[in-house]
Amino acid sequence: MTLALSTTLRTPFTEAVERTRKALSDQGFGVLTEIDMQATLKTKLDADMEDYLILGACNPPLAHRAVTADPQIGLLLPCNVVVRRDRNDPDIVVVDAMNPQLMVQFVDEAGVREVADAATAALQAAIDSLSADE
Repeated sequence: MTLALSTTLRTPFTEAVERTRKALSDQGFGVLTEIDMQATLKTKLDADMEDYLILGACNPPLAHRAVTADPQIGLLLPCNVVVRRDRNDPDIVVVDAMNPQLMVQFVDEAGVREVADAATAALQAAIDSLSADE
């Protein structure tokens, strides 16, 4: 099993972020949190790094089903989606979405499995739509 559902884009970073937000929204996900790793690490450590943004994506009906099946599953929510500039090629932006099947590795219950399958399908559709636009 892979850690992430991924695609690469040849587009400016800000456009990749906008497209990713739209692709997530089209699949029923809202962005609850946003962490600008580049700015945070510069401020806290004076460390330089490439553009790197973590979006905490949540599909409310799926999240509700997941926490109803197992209240501790909230430890694995929201689904993180990373939009980052490739370290080796500054013309490429990588979009990685957490593979929801990882939840099943920790909680192997039917209700969680069903949510993981639905979340995987929705996140994969979002990732695929980004690739289709290239």
